[in-house]
Amino acid sequence: MTAQLDAVVREAVEYVFPLPHIPEAVSVVRRRARTVLADWNLAPDLAEDALLVISELITNAVVHALPPAVLRLSLAVDGCNALRVEVTDAGPAAPGCRPVVEPCAGERGRGLGIVTALSAGCGTRVHTSGITRWAELPAA
Repeated sequence: MTAQLDAVVREAVEYVFPLPHIPEAVSVVRRRARTVLADWNLAPDLAEDALLVISELITNAVVHALPPAVLRLSLAVDGCNALRVEVTDAGPAAPGCRPVVEPCAGERGRGLGIVTALSAGCGTRVHTSGITRWAELPAA
């Protein structure tokens, strides 16, 4: 009975976007995500932070990982509102493989730092089908 009382039921709305493994994926999916975030009536500052986190995680998947990749956005509405951003890919590309997007030399290596700075929590989950990188932003 105690377990039932301690259980928290999380109600969430969720959208899933397959990510094409092409350089244009970031801008295409970011536009679609902007529409979803607007439909969720998020504060403009939160939406902009979320779009930057989304862009960085998608870029990471397109540049450094194998396809297929998927973006999952979920908004928990259980009193402790949180926006969760997840990008799942098939894992790191083999060493020596050319990335789909050739980043400028001076613009490399900051993406996950940006995600960390903008999120309340973030991390990586390795599983049998690949890797999921996630970030949570407070939506309250």
